Amino acid sequence: MDLDGVYRTEYGRCVATLTRVLGDIGLAEEAVQDAFAVAADKWREALPPNPGGWIVTTARNRAIDRLRRESTREARHAQALLLHQPAEPAEVGPVRDDQLRMIFTCCHPALSPLARTALTLRLLGGLEVTEIARAYLVPDTTVAQRIVRAKKKIRDAGIPFRVPGPAELPDRLTSVLAVLYLIFNEGYTSTSGELLRTDLCLEAVRLARELAELMPGEPEVLGLLALLLLIEARRPARVGPSGELVPLAEQDRSSWNRELIAEGHELVRRCLRRDQPGPYQLQAAINAVHTDGPATDWKQVLALYDQLLRHTPTPVVALNRAVAVAEVHGPAAALAAVDELDLPGYHLLPATRADLLARLGRTAEAVAAYDEAITLTANDTERAFLETRRTRLAQEATDESHPRRTT
Repeated sequence: MDLDGVYRTEYGRCVATLTRVLGDIGLAEEAVQDAFAVAADKWREALPPNPGGWIVTTARNRAIDRLRRESTREARHAQALLLHQPAEPAEVGPVRDDQLRMIFTCCHPALSPLARTALTLRLLGGLEVTEIARAYLVPDTTVAQRIVRAKKKIRDAGIPFRVPGPAELPDRLTSVLAVLYLIFNEGYTSTSGELLRTDLCLEAVRLARELAELMPGEPEVLGLLALLLLIEARRPARVGPSGELVPLAEQDRSSWNRELIAEGHELVRRCLRRDQPGPYQLQAAINAVHTDGPATDWKQVLALYDQLLRHTPTPVVALNRAVAVAEVHGPAAALAAVDELDLPGYHLLPATRADLLARLGRTAEAVAAYDEAITLTANDTERAFLETRRTRLAQEATDESHPRRTT
């Protein structure tokens, strides 16, 4: 593993640990960033035996140095506390997980929904502002401003770094679930660079397990964990031998993780016994259908998407439902549904249109839709996949318009 790999896997954990040590998210993040800057110079020959521990210790020392340069009473008090406590203080609260505490802190109801998730993705996932902005389809400046304001509000309001008590949990649960879902999605389909960030996928699954232990009677928590497990089970088949994207219909199902599938199915059966299942339970049920048997039962998938769309009537859900419509009622019906959607900047909309148009034989329109999707795609692997589909389609159209002579 190189320095970039350490940053990806350890950044969120180090920021969460330092936040507990320092009591200040902004100071913790700056200290960790300083430590990684030092590491870039110190680790040229080789990584230390425990890179994460090295970063935490260096960041703590950097924070002390910074506080020493401050002349305020608060800074001197913080410095005194740091000098007289160990680098790894005792755990506090109902769970032994700094990152879960960080998520609950960032998801305080005093913060706006976008600020909660943007701050958590930045601090826990180490995502850049540009990546978060792409995930939310909003300008970079909007995300940057929300993150700065959120950190200031947490500091000024004295929001504690802890998992809240039972009475406070419901107010934050929706945001916490959304954040874990987004962290996993960023790992499963990164907004830029390579297709997968396995570290984020595994971290989201781990945190979802921690949350399920904390709230075992909450159906949506179980639904989210089931959803992540069932998608994670398919990850080994999602990339081909040359690193190319392999769509669901073409994946080798024998390479799926059967233990995770069995666990996910059991969780789906448990949480769907309740009335009026929520969106994560319904999405888990959809993925349970995908992983049940040798082929997907698209009629069942469509019925579940109908239910999900009634519960969560968003354009993204409607777009995913259209994929099922194409399998059950044909590409023309699906295209009619897709053409009613408005998702500016979302590359999967023109990508889906391109596939449907190609299936309908409307090649020129399909090629144009692929061009639009390619322009909007930041992920290198997804772009290569779309370019291959576009090139193949254009070549087939050329061959049909110039048939070879027969003798």
